[in-house]
Amino acid sequence: MAPRRKRYREGIDQNLAEELAALPGLPLNDLKRWWQDCYGSPPPSRLGRALTVRAIAYRLQDQAFGGLSPMTRRQLARAAEQISAGRPLSAPPTAIKPGTRLLREWQGVTHEVIVLEDGIQYRGETWASLSAVARAITGTRWSGPLFFGLKGRRR
Repeated sequence: MAPRRKRYREGIDQNLAEELAALPGLPLNDLKRWWQDCYGSPPPSRLGRALTVRAIAYRLQDQAFGGLSPMTRRQLARAAEQISAGRPLSAPPTAIKPGTRLLREWQGVTHEVIVLEDGIQYRGETWASLSAVARAITGTRWSGPLFFGLKGRRR
């Protein structure tokens, strides 16, 4: 399969899918030609086959579908700045839409909360946060999103 330099257009997504599916089975010399065509330089000498295939597949999809959105580019730039400054990356806050109903069983009792515009409704009262509700239920400090299953435990 010879590399081709072109921009994909609507209606030929099948062609792209076929090219992507064929990449892992190509001989190494063909992959090197694809890399040269996609990136304009030879592949790094110690780059493994699997990573070479993934990088070529990424570039083909980037050409076909236009790359990263401006928002994603900004988020990546901010993350790079944080890393360069030695600050840890922080996860974006979990956004829960008003009207969302969360259920949690605790010690045999099912607890239901409803997310409001200005807080959390639990047993007819409005609470400031999920963590406040979790503390009322358990009697100890809990991360509300963790207690209600919105975040996984750190390992």
